[in-house]
Amino acid sequence: MSESNGSRPDRPERRLVADAVAARKRSQLVTGLRGLARSTPTSPGASGGAGASGGPQAAGSDAGSSPDGEACDICGIGIPEDHRHLLHLVERRIVCSCEPCWGMRAGEGDYRPVGARTLWLPDLDVPDDVWASFQIPIGLAFFMESTITACVVAMYPSPAGATESELHFDSWSRMRELNPVLENMEPDIEGLVVNRLADPPQYAIAPIDKCYALTGLIKMHWEGISGGTAVEWAVAGFFDDLRAQAVPA
Repeated sequence: MSESNGSRPDRPERRLVADAVAARKRSQLVTGLRGLARSTPTSPGASGGAGASGGPQAAGSDAGSSPDGEACDICGIGIPEDHRHLLHLVERRIVCSCEPCWGMRAGEGDYRPVGARTLWLPDLDVPDDVWASFQIPIGLAFFMESTITACVVAMYPSPAGATESELHFDSWSRMRELNPVLENMEPDIEGLVVNRLADPPQYAIAPIDKCYALTGLIKMHWEGISGGTAVEWAVAGFFDDLRAQAVPA
């Protein structure tokens, strides 16, 4: 059979190699999350708040709920699915907000409006030794600079929600030296979200509510002991959507 445009048809052995690589990536994701599932959910690092799981913390009665089943976490009034979010600085919790509460609380006291930009970072330089210094047991995480604790906090998803880890100053300093774009990341309201299970790895600066949404997807789609294929597809879809919404740094 002739070959057009000088290209070679895919060989069966090449497809087998590609399938094997994809299967290994899926295995790494499930194995890492399975290990986290066996950890104690009530450990000090585990966050049990609504923001950690990516879902709303209902504050009102059923009578105040919207047709979408959403309610403002501050006043309890029903809100649409497409609503605003605030970050509670001390609790590091995402707060669903109606427009009046958002207007009154944004930038006041313990509340901050979440970020608005999404930057895709295909050229971020994260050597293996730098990543290892973060001591994160899975290749999915996000990082935020907390003004409350005056340090960088890493959060990685587990079937129980988000698990926190405060980073050593030297580790994050090396990361910023290699990647000056991180100097402009807004404290509290933005995060660096990372998927090192993809090939190539995926990185983006995103609003902090979108970062928390990653942990919520893991908790929502986890099934049984192993997690199931729904987790894999949810993570892939999350980063596909993030990239579609992002602009180059």
